[in-house]
Amino acid sequence: MGLGSLRDRVARLDALALTAAIWFLAKFLRYLFPPLFPTLTVEYGVSNAVVGGAFTALMLAYAAMQLPSGVLADRFGGWRVVAAGAALAAVASLALAAPLVTGSRLPFAVLVAAMVLVGVGTGMHKTVAVPLLSRIYSRRRGRALGVLDTFGAFGGVVAPVAVVAATTGALADALDWPAVFLAAGATGFVLAGAFVLRVPERVGAVGDGDPDSATSLSAYVGSFADRDVAAFVAVTVLFSFTYNGAVAFLPTYLVEAGELSTGTAGAVYAALFAVSVVQVGTGAASDRVGRLPVIGGTLALAAAALVVVVAVPTAGVLVVGASVVAFGLGSHGFRPVRGAYLVELVPDDVAGGALGVVRTAIMGVGAIAPATVGVLAEAFGFRVAFAALLAALVGALVALAAVAVLSE
Repeated sequence: MGLGSLRDRVARLDALALTAAIWFLAKFLRYLFPPLFPTLTVEYGVSNAVVGGAFTALMLAYAAMQLPSGVLADRFGGWRVVAAGAALAAVASLALAAPLVTGSRLPFAVLVAAMVLVGVGTGMHKTVAVPLLSRIYSRRRGRALGVLDTFGAFGGVVAPVAVVAATTGALADALDWPAVFLAAGATGFVLAGAFVLRVPERVGAVGDGDPDSATSLSAYVGSFADRDVAAFVAVTVLFSFTYNGAVAFLPTYLVEAGELSTGTAGAVYAALFAVSVVQVGTGAASDRVGRLPVIGGTLALAAAALVVVVAVPTAGVLVVGASVVAFGLGSHGFRPVRGAYLVELVPDDVAGGALGVVRTAIMGVGAIAPATVGVLAEAFGFRVAFAALLAALVGALVALAAVAVLSE
């Protein structure tokens, strides 16, 4: 491969690199707050319930933007929505960095308002990024979405490290947590500007959307009347219930049902996220062998692993740890292929709004899952609660079988 050919190949990846970098920043910003809770409760003299409520407001704003951002992308172009979301998140970050200039902490109400704006800005990305990248990298759709999801996962890994470094680490004497938001805000504006300069030419005129579109909510919802679409939405919603419920209580389950120490359970839990890099591999594999075989394989792996976790939680750290890792491989591996398959199922002119509807449903069910697990655990014990999660995942496999039959 010549130098010119290599340069062209790298240039073609600019849209993917910029979209993934903005998604990394979005996840980084959202997950900066939980590690800051102890600091904020001390600085503002508020309870954990109050700061938790503020973060809930952020996440509700994030969830509320899924459908509107998709509709806006269909009408005005996905690249405009992604850039606007990055800019809004950057504005919110700089607002949170204001104490570096004023020398005094923000009023708590302003802090919460900035957190909500972070939710609005970051909530405008994923629903739009999936169809945008699917259009630009149509021949390598799965791989592109795998890269996107992997970058996002790493944003959640880096955020707590940044908070520790700025508040208690070696840099704590020179910096404080607002400095992290200053750096994030500046980076957000740079990425938004680069995105506007580079990405529109990658999507061409089709990426400008249809400003005259009068597509109604009923039209977006109506796309799910198709049996293939409805069946696959059932697959992804049931998976979301299982994954969110398991992630919320897995450390507690490993301690109470698995009889592991808190430290060991924490290490096993960390491994669940460490294997998220598998998303690049499963996305690329789906480009070669098809979406449904990879979706079936990843869900089957996750279900088989969860069977072990539920059936023999006291089998020892090696067996249970390996099963949790396998559950992570299957769960993370499913995500990018799910997005690629959904985009293929719905028409291009409603892809953004339709994906917004799906993501809203996923988040709603995902929010219910931890509460459901908690109630079942209190009433019947954690093994029964996790057995219910396993049943939902088996239901997802049954729905997937229906998808396979309908697609023949």
